[in-house]
Amino acid sequence: MISIKNVGKKFGKAKILNNCSLSFKDGDRVAIVGGNGAGKTTLLRCLLGHYIYSGKITVFGMDARKKREEVLQKVGFVPQLPPPIQMTISELINFSIAITDDLSKEDIYSVAKDLHFDIGGNLSKPFSKLSGGMKQKMLIALALAKKPSLLVLDEPAANLDPYGREIFFKRIAKIPKETIVILTSHRIKEVHDLVNRVVEMDCGHIVKQVRMEGGEE
Repeated sequence: MISIKNVGKKFGKAKILNNCSLSFKDGDRVAIVGGNGAGKTTLLRCLLGHYIYSGKITVFGMDARKKREEVLQKVGFVPQLPPPIQMTISELINFSIAITDDLSKEDIYSVAKDLHFDIGGNLSKPFSKLSGGMKQKMLIALALAKKPSLLVLDEPAANLDPYGREIFFKRIAKIPKETIVILTSHRIKEVHDLVNRVVEMDCGHIVKQVRMEGGEE
């Protein structure tokens, strides 16, 4: 369903990704791990069509770069660092609904409630003025409410307190089994029970893949 073949990425003369190849199918829950600078976020950004890269990436049969708008309709994405959005929460919700197929206000509110985030009490607040944890919960609610075929999470719990992380991972465990989930995390123990495969990256290379049932690929 998703194919990454021989993908490379440079920023100037610095090689960030080096000949990376991965594939994902329905129901995959994959954690990408590695230290800072390993290339995890860059790989996700290439998958989402944010960067120009060498090699080939297809998502549900579509070129990730050339068909980016179509691909992103099927993707829920939570970045590691919340973007500098200047809209109020109300404006952000309305904007997200306007550009996304089959996204409803009811679904956004429902997911936010599961995350213990009070949207109704924050509608007039600018997104930029929320706490780090509240920003993350808002972005998670928007991503999950899309009911995506692919959910991409870049250190999604980084800004959440321990209780926030607990309710977040409980909510992730409820998503449909056929949804592909790709996440990065420095806390592999925290996501161990959510994933069926771990991909380790180092210095832009994929150095190891391990299925949780046991055995390297």
